[in-house]
Amino acid sequence: MMYRLIADLAMVVHFAFLAYLVLGGFLAWRWRRTVWAHLAVVGWGLLSITTGIECPLTLVEDWGRRNAGLLGLPASGFIDHYIEGVVYPEEYTNMARLLVAVVVLFSYVGYVLRRP
Repeated sequence: MMYRLIADLAMVVHFAFLAYLVLGGFLAWRWRRTVWAHLAVVGWGLLSITTGIECPLTLVEDWGRRNAGLLGLPASGFIDHYIEGVVYPEEYTNMARLLVAVVVLFSYVGYVLRRP
């Protein structure tokens, strides 16, 4: 039961992380100091996409699922399991990444233009 809770919590935190990746730049319009945290999250996202490094949250969720007696995440990871093929078809992965990049860039343009 505890392992399942750990796996579920890691999954929820992972979704929150991704939501913050996409929308966190807009929070910086109101709370300017949060831009540094968002830059770190965007940096991690870019590193993950370009190098294929596995997210620690994926490892924690997989570990929790396996120790709870469930199937682990597929080797392709969190995004492939929960998002690709579920939220959008797999062949639109690059388009989805581009859309996220455009949203993040737009949020940063707004951040700069709204400077006091």
